[in-house]
Amino acid sequence: MNGSASRSPDAPFEVVTMGRVGVDVYPEQIGVGLDAVRSFGKFLGGSPTNVAVAAARHGRRSAVVTRTGDDPFGTFVHRALRGFGVDDRFVAPVSGLPTPVTFCEIHPPDDFPLYFYGRDPSAPDLQVRADELDLDAITAADVFWVTVTGLCQEPSRTATLEALRARGRSGITIIDLDYRPMFWSSRQEARRWVAEALPYATVAAGNLDEWETAVGVRDPRAAADAGRDAGIALAVVKQGPEGVLAVDGTGGVRVPPVPVDVVNGLGAGDAFGGALCHGLLSGWDTERVMRFANAAGAIVASRLSCSDAMPTSAEVEAKLGEAAHVG
Repeated sequence: MNGSASRSPDAPFEVVTMGRVGVDVYPEQIGVGLDAVRSFGKFLGGSPTNVAVAAARHGRRSAVVTRTGDDPFGTFVHRALRGFGVDDRFVAPVSGLPTPVTFCEIHPPDDFPLYFYGRDPSAPDLQVRADELDLDAITAADVFWVTVTGLCQEPSRTATLEALRARGRSGITIIDLDYRPMFWSSRQEARRWVAEALPYATVAAGNLDEWETAVGVRDPRAAADAGRDAGIALAVVKQGPEGVLAVDGTGGVRVPPVPVDVVNGLGAGDAFGGALCHGLLSGWDTERVMRFANAAGAIVASRLSCSDAMPTSAEVEAKLGEAAHVG
């Protein structure tokens, strides 16, 4: 496996992500509302944080740039990151704001309502400031991953754009389109700021709703082409049961989903993201990257948690082998 095992501890990071972090509190009873849940499990959460964990599971030296509250849940975040092999040197506490907690309900196969606590009027991870960034580490990373949520509020918006500008178009820079309506005043406002960020990215990934928010069109190929027109080298459109469309300079690739019995679909996109980073760093062709990322997402969809459920490369390859045998 390619990865951090062969790298010096002082070498640049292979993957640096920036943005949301929190604690996921997920019910251990499936198919009932929160009012009827009797017990919960506690997990590390937040999309870019999960992507860093997923990349680490594939052997990549990863770090996350984020903020927590100065509280016991913040201590848990640090402990969990270190346990997953993710560098936590760019994670610091913010006084006066709690570490966010996210509850969900689990109604397989496709209904997973989220309830965010500790993000109104702001959250610690939206308090990352441009003058606090280690731009040397960000620009030296092989992959830099940011999310649209990081653009929803200051000072995180300016910090995210400053990191993108400092990096330019060197290496692989990925924007997770990650549109969450509850964090924005309108879809139009989100589109405005995504338009500011896209020119600095080489890869953009999101589902159809997120692509529509970003570029104003919902047709998968038209959305991908609009992303390419904005300067994106690789546009990835996730379509759920319709699979994934990836468009780059060689054309378009459509990859079907990997069938699984869904338990909790919330972490599948983050597993996809970590596997996307790994595949791109491995130099694979686009179809292989998409198949690998699809399988990683399917594995996590079949498990309860997000970060704890991220698969190793061996598990993903085994799932691909099973799918090929069934096919």
